[in-house]
Amino acid sequence: MTTDDEQWMRAAIGEARLAEAKGEVPVGAVIVHAGEIIGRGRNLRETTQDPTAHAEMIALREAARALGSWRLTDTILYVTLEPCPMCAGALVNARVPRVVWGCDDPKAGATQTLYTIGNDARLNHRFESVPGILGGECGALLTEFFAAIRANDDSRDGR
Repeated sequence: MTTDDEQWMRAAIGEARLAEAKGEVPVGAVIVHAGEIIGRGRNLRETTQDPTAHAEMIALREAARALGSWRLTDTILYVTLEPCPMCAGALVNARVPRVVWGCDDPKAGATQTLYTIGNDARLNHRFESVPGILGGECGALLTEFFAAIRANDDSRDGR
């Protein structure tokens, strides 16, 4: 971990907070190239009713537009939650060389927890995986979000 990793993860946390403010699951991502953010994303599945509107996917699209290329070599993705299989596959396809995340995803994690898509030698590209950057803070965002939903559901049920 570097101080840059913390700095960029804080930017991803900012994106997650923006998602939460819209009632979305608080996951945020940024893509950094040459010391600048070239792609930002936050979960927007509920807002857009698009199953592919994950933070990473949105950040990848924005970064590709910024660079004028689908090949995102020389970039780093920072995301608050370990990428799922769809996002990990997109990161492989985009040739992202380094993926940094905050907290592991025990239900859908595809870079370390359930699968290791980014390190699968059968694929044509692999990426460096860096877990746990500001993991406690990233995990707390999700825990608090879902606790609030459960509390709200309990109050509606008269419990």
